[in-house]
Amino acid sequence: MLEIPVIRWGKPYESLETTEVLHFDTGESIARVHSANGGLVTRDMRTASKARDALRQFSCADLIEKIGRAADLFENGTLALGDGTQSADEFVRHQSASTGLPEHMCRSNMTKNSFVMRNMTEILQCLTRGLDLDILTRGYGMEDRGVVVSYQAQTPVLGAVLPSNSPGVHTLWLPAIPLQMGLVLKPGSQEPWTAYRVASAYQAVGIPAEAVSLYPGGHDVGSALMDSCPRSMIFGSQKTVDQFSGNPRVQVHGPGFSKVFLGDDCVDDWEQYLDIMVESVYVNGGRSCINTSAIYASRHTMEIAQAIAEKIGPVEALGPGDPDAGLAAFTVEGMGKAVWEMVKNDLKDAGVTDCTGKYGDRLVEKERCSYLRPVVAHAENPQCPVAGKEFMFPFATVVKCPQDQMLKAAGPTLVGTAITEDQTWIDHLTDATSIDRLNIGPIPTNRLNWLQPHEGNIIDFLFRSRAYQMSPEKIAALV
Repeated sequence: MLEIPVIRWGKPYESLETTEVLHFDTGESIARVHSANGGLVTRDMRTASKARDALRQFSCADLIEKIGRAADLFENGTLALGDGTQSADEFVRHQSASTGLPEHMCRSNMTKNSFVMRNMTEILQCLTRGLDLDILTRGYGMEDRGVVVSYQAQTPVLGAVLPSNSPGVHTLWLPAIPLQMGLVLKPGSQEPWTAYRVASAYQAVGIPAEAVSLYPGGHDVGSALMDSCPRSMIFGSQKTVDQFSGNPRVQVHGPGFSKVFLGDDCVDDWEQYLDIMVESVYVNGGRSCINTSAIYASRHTMEIAQAIAEKIGPVEALGPGDPDAGLAAFTVEGMGKAVWEMVKNDLKDAGVTDCTGKYGDRLVEKERCSYLRPVVAHAENPQCPVAGKEFMFPFATVVKCPQDQMLKAAGPTLVGTAITEDQTWIDHLTDATSIDRLNIGPIPTNRLNWLQPHEGNIIDFLFRSRAYQMSPEKIAALV
């Protein structure tokens, strides 16, 4: 069994309190993880500036090159982990065993993370709109158009309170190190693996170990991290989103409420787009904020709901090692049943039809875990409460709604796919501030372009653009 310590600016730290990470199905102990506390985080953050100082000994280009090499180690290598090592295959098995995700999904998410690491140059070029990264290092410099600009770092480190549900979200904090900002991470209780593996890969290629801290632990660790890091991100429920709304120090990633909108000009041909809708709902076990939770159309909605239900309603719960497994387990005792009770109540509302019930029971309870099989509902109007719900399994509501009411009815939307050729409506969608990522055309909501920002641009979050004037003599010296 692996013994995994707290990491304090690159140095292992063993605590008296530890937590065992167990296999969700067998109960086997996989690792013992040492626990930090809030006081330790607060104390260590007094020296956070040293993390950025260590990284600024390297240019951004040097760090990007190192991270490219780290990507190969992360995806394929055997890396140090605690008092032992972990191969790539072991990483996949460990992650699956603790999160309930099928192994092939863990491998897919691993590939997403390594892709971002391997393509960091292009990603940062897009996020900065081609800004010379040396300007971020110095804090000022000359743009190509001959104007002095300044980007002031707002923090020496990026903090992150990480989730356990979908390992793909780690792509969001990966750009911090090449931007010469340290990382202060609280790994998810069920998914410590990605954060530790990235840190190990970074260290193996020569990125300063003192630039990364890892603090597994309880809620007090997350609170201390959020309080002491000038910039941090957190993943959570709508309650978490509401708690930190308007706080410029915190980037919140909550439920996605991602949606597909079928325009009036295309809805009569809905069968052409069936596979796109199914993929959007079902991929990654429905666990991602980019999975579709609602599909809006003005007509044919019951036919659409029944067709999607026919595709995914019969899906069975399979073991984590099965290459055909499409569902992730609920690994916390009683959670699957509790979620199903909420879903059942929503399906009883007037105007709501359960289109998957005829394919068998949705709740599958095993000795140590549970599964929820896909649910597709039909709502006669967007006022049905089920139309605004999102759950951590393949769940979607097909909502009957006039096109001119869709944007108002749909509400906040992380990813919106609009299948239409109507330019007037496309313009309305483009102007809609309620949609974060907008896809025009038949693009599944789960297919992201990594060269575009996801829920806010991390450059804008970590740096502040400000006025910065220099005398002609200083400008000449800069050029």
